[in-house]
Amino acid sequence: MKKNKKELLKNPVKHVDITSFDSTPIIDSMRDMSFTSRDTANATDILTKMLTDKKCTNILTLAGSTSAGGCMQVYVDMIKFKMIDVVVATGASIVDMDFFEALGFKHYKGSPFVDDNVMRDLYIDRIYDTFIDEDELQTCDATVKKIADSLKPGIYSSREFIREMGKYLSKHSVKKNSLIQTAYEHNVPIFCPAFSDSSAGFGLVMHQWENPGKHVSIDSVKDFLELTKVKIAAKTTGLFMIGGGVPKNFAQDTVVCAEMLGVDAEMHKYAVQITVADVRDGACSSSTLKEASSWGKVETTFEQMVYAEATTVLPLIVSYVYHNGFWKGRSYREWTRLFEIGVQPSAKKAVKKTVKKTVKKIAAKPAKKAVKKK
Repeated sequence: MKKNKKELLKNPVKHVDITSFDSTPIIDSMRDMSFTSRDTANATDILTKMLTDKKCTNILTLAGSTSAGGCMQVYVDMIKFKMIDVVVATGASIVDMDFFEALGFKHYKGSPFVDDNVMRDLYIDRIYDTFIDEDELQTCDATVKKIADSLKPGIYSSREFIREMGKYLSKHSVKKNSLIQTAYEHNVPIFCPAFSDSSAGFGLVMHQWENPGKHVSIDSVKDFLELTKVKIAAKTTGLFMIGGGVPKNFAQDTVVCAEMLGVDAEMHKYAVQITVADVRDGACSSSTLKEASSWGKVETTFEQMVYAEATTVLPLIVSYVYHNGFWKGRSYREWTRLFEIGVQPSAKKAVKKTVKKTVKKIAAKPAKKAVKKK
């Protein structure tokens, strides 16, 4: 007997609350274990170092579907409790999952053992064992269009547009504690370098279709420049990465980008990556942090790969640092203000001076090409 749409969409995914349990005994036990357990404990210790290093700016990168799968509140709490200063994510994580739920919609517990042709007929989208109402997702698309329609035509970085989404949610959110709104309220910038690969893309296409002459467009190069400015101004940085893909490489590449601008930026001092990707196919998503060091992106003193499906270990790691209070000595970095008041004078001076020096050097030796890095 076939189930109808209402029957399939009746059990919402519940997001884990890391404040409701203390994982300290588990993480402490894992230190004396082996394999992924010990890696997880070591990753926890590196995140602890990131939080207790008062000079460190912490960058969270998100790829995959952990937000839809029950970890959305973990990321919100990481911002709320001053663990994370910058977010770099896929458009799906930010728009299709977080913004979607902020509008009052839900993700639902489902099963991978279904007839996807029937699911299509019912207008139900599937992420492995998680179901989404496509009608509601199209409302999300339309809301993105509504925000774009309200803005002055021009070129925006995804950070600028997502901030407008946060401003919209501050007035219209149903959920009230979404990642976008929490980041907006604490001046934490969110970058989505592949912003159009999400509900935002559909909304912006509809906006541009109706406004072919004057419209809003997203400039991913502006994203890259802005995030690089954060890296230059922050100096010491740590990466906490869920999955890989564009967000991971985008955040790592700021070191190389700064170098190409003539700024001697530090490699990311701390790095943790939680992934199920395999390194043997040479894919960027699965490149190890040690490999990233060969590109001049990440130091190898404090780095840890954790080969695990993130929803299984992420709540344990973040619960540990929350309950041990390592975040209490930190303050909100508020890097969004960097773009509201302009680049900090010291950083601006350094960028201007080193770029001028680099241009002169290249002009003097036209046959010598600048080193190109991945």
